[in-house]
Amino acid sequence: MRTQYAVTLGLVPLTMLLFAQVSVISPVANAIAIPVVSLLVTPLALAGGLLPEPLATPLLVLAHELMRWLAVALQWLGAAPLAVWHAPVPPWWLFAFALAGTLWLLAPRGWPTRWLGAFTWLPLLAAQPDAPAPGTARIVAFDVGQGMAVLVETAGHRLLYDAGPTYGTDANAGSRVLVPYLRARGIARLDGLVVSHGDADHAGGALAVLRDIRAGWTLSSLPLEHPVVLAAPKHRHCVAGQRWEWEGVRFEMLHPTAASYADASLKNNGRSCTLRITAGGKAVLLAGDIEARQEAELVARAAPALRADVLLVPHHGSGTSSTEVFLDAVRPALAVFQVGHRNRYRHPKREVVERYERRAVETLRTDVAGAIHIDLATPLRVDSYRVSRPRYWHD
Repeated sequence: MRTQYAVTLGLVPLTMLLFAQVSVISPVANAIAIPVVSLLVTPLALAGGLLPEPLATPLLVLAHELMRWLAVALQWLGAAPLAVWHAPVPPWWLFAFALAGTLWLLAPRGWPTRWLGAFTWLPLLAAQPDAPAPGTARIVAFDVGQGMAVLVETAGHRLLYDAGPTYGTDANAGSRVLVPYLRARGIARLDGLVVSHGDADHAGGALAVLRDIRAGWTLSSLPLEHPVVLAAPKHRHCVAGQRWEWEGVRFEMLHPTAASYADASLKNNGRSCTLRITAGGKAVLLAGDIEARQEAELVARAAPALRADVLLVPHHGSGTSSTEVFLDAVRPALAVFQVGHRNRYRHPKREVVERYERRAVETLRTDVAGAIHIDLATPLRVDSYRVSRPRYWHD
């Protein structure tokens, strides 16, 4: 018990630095697991390995059953509401301060006022995620490879637009990029999740996000039997005309129309949820994978609402999108291409990039710049991960 006490307390600063969380339930879990494994499972397994088969089988089966029930118990403990304490990853100076306090707390018996060391954890554990000022918004276009995922933050709310691609049978952008990022920031809840459409490069990480991060509601153009819809605690179809406001930041859904859901011939891309966000006198347009037909419909139906300072380039710069008439309506100052390095689609297409260049639009690519941070304020502030944190292996 004394050893576990020392290990549990001693690892608090380190686990906060590495994982942005501290296991509150670990002392209880260890108090169960260590005796079971040490006193029961290990002797049974060793005996089963030494004895001949008729005698070994019952011992090995018993050892297996004990481990299975232990796993069930630990899973139940881990699912408890307060099993894990989350907070943002601390800066180096706060980590050093908490580490010094931990060493003081674990000093030998007789050391004066050792208990005061625990107070150095307060700023570590009580830290809150940073947020933009009221009336402004922060946009993070993630580097998730060939896919789309954007975090929108206001002073008191957070919205995730798309969740990136699936990488394999057990890997996706949600589990590999988005959830680790949110946890490192100390973000344990999303107020909203928008899944623009059902293509794997947009919806591939949504289930992982819904499993590990609490979400208030979900908007999507997905069919009602889609796994993401079934996993979402509160789901609605995105429909043109939906509006809401958070801390002075306005959100407006421009596409698809309600009638489009009855059109069985419409592809997934054509029903992409298109969202315009206005904050700090600036606007960003998140267009999913809409193509030329939908761009023309938007220009005809809602041309004034398309005007935006920042455009998340439709369909990753595919040749089927970013038509001349659409770009003339949006008139962006900055265009962001979310694309994968040497992707097999060869996005963005050269002719599409040239359309932006002819209009003197600044372009940024996540495969070159990494994650792109944009502050919707006056003036517009843009930062990219590989510029602010240069490393030789990025070249």
